[in-house]
Amino acid sequence: MAARPRRTVWSKALRLACWNADGVRGGKLELEHFLSLHGVDICLLIETFLKADQAFRLANYVCHGTDRPTAVGGTANMVRRGIVHHSVLVSGLTHLEDTAIQVILVGRPVKILAVYLFPSRPLIGEDLTVCFGGGLPVRMAGDLNAKHVEWNSRLITRRGKFLRDYADENSCLIFGPDTPTTKPYNCSAIPYVLDIAIVKDLPFPLYLTSCSALSTNHLPVLIDKTCRSSFQRPPDRPDFRSTDWANFQTHLEDQILFDPELHNGMAIDTCVENFSGAVLKALAVSTRKCRPRDDSRPPITVGIQDEIRLKVRLSRQWHFTKDPTLKAEFNRLQMSVTRRLNEWRNDKGSTTLESLDPEDQSLWRMTKQVKRVPTPSPPWSPLG
Repeated sequence: MAARPRRTVWSKALRLACWNADGVRGGKLELEHFLSLHGVDICLLIETFLKADQAFRLANYVCHGTDRPTAVGGTANMVRRGIVHHSVLVSGLTHLEDTAIQVILVGRPVKILAVYLFPSRPLIGEDLTVCFGGGLPVRMAGDLNAKHVEWNSRLITRRGKFLRDYADENSCLIFGPDTPTTKPYNCSAIPYVLDIAIVKDLPFPLYLTSCSALSTNHLPVLIDKTCRSSFQRPPDRPDFRSTDWANFQTHLEDQILFDPELHNGMAIDTCVENFSGAVLKALAVSTRKCRPRDDSRPPITVGIQDEIRLKVRLSRQWHFTKDPTLKAEFNRLQMSVTRRLNEWRNDKGSTTLESLDPEDQSLWRMTKQVKRVPTPSPPWSPLG
């Protein structure tokens, strides 16, 4: 009997996302579309509102969760299948809620945590020390309800000042997006940057971008970094993310100014910033944005995507105006999107079954996929 081909371990640049879901079960279909649209590899979920006996499953992702006995708070990590990782137990926390995993970045293990802190609970250094302890580099993201101008919030709170001082004393770096991550329900409230990322012992920077998507008062945040992570891939499957280095060189030469005039420190800083931006732009243009999905499922139709975008826009407008007309239209669109997504899934399944043909081996592949025993997801453990 011939030996099965071994899976080779390779690497790619990871894309992460962080989202305060405010109840994850109701937004499952929209979340699946968002992760597919942006090519997210690891999604950190905050405030899942899942009880200890409730699990959350999403196609092509392994879910790790740490939930409370009651459906309040809760965090989770969703990792795309194929990424080499395992769950990590962080014990000894007093007020923070967390879910932790370990992945391989830049050839060494790194701990990734999704964290949440209730506004009524104090932020203490012991909890942060437990999260950043263990001797591993750490990348943490979530909602700590801490505001500070250092991560682009509009004011400084006591908790934000404490977090910044802790980061300075313990060699941590805090990153925030350039735009607010909240859209408050109170029309008179000011949006802030609450969803942030904190790293320790990692040599590369993070780039956070808040996206106007998903129907909650928190916007999802994309987290990009310039490192690579280990994947498992069959030897016959081509690389799904490659860079055209000749095109990269051409774009870089067009954007870099040769022989710049460097008369002072400000000119040097500007030159370095322009050079870094030119490298990132050339890399973005010359690299395919995301890998194809593991299956051949068609994307959501344009009409449904337009309704989702309109629903999100109406949701934001209603949060600020409290206009009952907008609320009624939002509710109508919510029901319409749910109905159309269900119909689209049913039609997609029927079309897939009708397209199966024994001659082109599509029937055999589908049978093999259905009979395949999936990798079991780890259990969801309640907080102690």
